[in-house]
Amino acid sequence: MLVEINQHSNYIYPMNYSFEYIDIILLAMIAGFIFLRLRGILGKRTGFEGKAPSQFEKVINNIQTAKKFDIKENFDDDAQKEFIKGAKIAYETIITDFSDNDNKLIASKPLLSKKIHDQFEDALRERDKRGHYAEITFIGINSAKIKEFKKNDKILNVTVNFIAEVITCIKNKDKKIISGDPEKIKKIYDTWVFSRDIRSNNPNWQLVDTLT
Repeated sequence: MLVEINQHSNYIYPMNYSFEYIDIILLAMIAGFIFLRLRGILGKRTGFEGKAPSQFEKVINNIQTAKKFDIKENFDDDAQKEFIKGAKIAYETIITDFSDNDNKLIASKPLLSKKIHDQFEDALRERDKRGHYAEITFIGINSAKIKEFKKNDKILNVTVNFIAEVITCIKNKDKKIISGDPEKIKKIYDTWVFSRDIRSNNPNWQLVDTLT
């Protein structure tokens, strides 16, 4: 084995020890240089950052859309119970708004589809033209039951049978009773269809048809 003698001491160093030491230093320098280059290119990142490739974006969007669709499309018993609560409020709001004495749709407007809104507006204009107005006392809803519900692509339509009690009458501008009885409770039967886009973030339902 080759050895090197240190002139300032009596210690004898193996020749290959010096070469190995230099090799370690060179490797460390090279590793440090590579690390700095990679850091400059990639930056400091934790987890996935930046824009996903288009094919991955498409897959992620499809998964998110499917999950969202499944949740909202699942019109199970709990969802139906929540719907009925809202439908009762909507029913009373619409009946009361249509039957008040200003002949205008205000509170119920967001609850009506364009088709139903236009139909109600025509009826109110005709009533106003005759100089008539309605008085109503809403007693309450005896029952509200889902008759059926159907999904048509992204639209969910729910048909509800209502039985309610009201006191109502129509009067002219001189407050003379034209029809109805202000002292008699009347039972009314209605079948209404509500609709909602189940993919929309808007939670509101709208009345889209009145079958009776």
